[in-house]
Amino acid sequence: MSSVSLSFLPALNACLNGTSAILLTAGYICVRRGKILAHKTCMLSAVACSAAFLVSYLYFHFHAGIVRFTGQGAIRPVYFTILTTHTILAIVIVPLVLITLTFALRAQFRRHKKIARWTLPLWLYVSLTGVLVYWLLFVLYAPALPS
Repeated sequence: MSSVSLSFLPALNACLNGTSAILLTAGYICVRRGKILAHKTCMLSAVACSAAFLVSYLYFHFHAGIVRFTGQGAIRPVYFTILTTHTILAIVIVPLVLITLTFALRAQFRRHKKIARWTLPLWLYVSLTGVLVYWLLFVLYAPALPS
């Protein structure tokens, strides 16, 4: 597989993460305004974007392998701190999203609201730091992608 055919995937992944963040924010605003159907639509769309991201991310790294960060100096510990917190919370957020979604779909709204207070900020953090990791890794300090 050539790097040309893979080269669009990191940008696509960042777009999916950014779109998830926008949908999460819109969903939060909708539920605060009592627009429950719009909230549900935004949140299910955020789940779909995040699921598409995960498939695309795994496909890219299965074929491209590890992409090394090329930044030097003070940016290295900043990047790796962001990457570490992003990665840990990306693992944690999957079951949180599934539990939160399950409560909502089962109309257990008290339980849904209680866990969503944790899920939303963590999911937003993961989505936004995903875009930041992309920007640092593939734009600001762009490596040559492997073939």
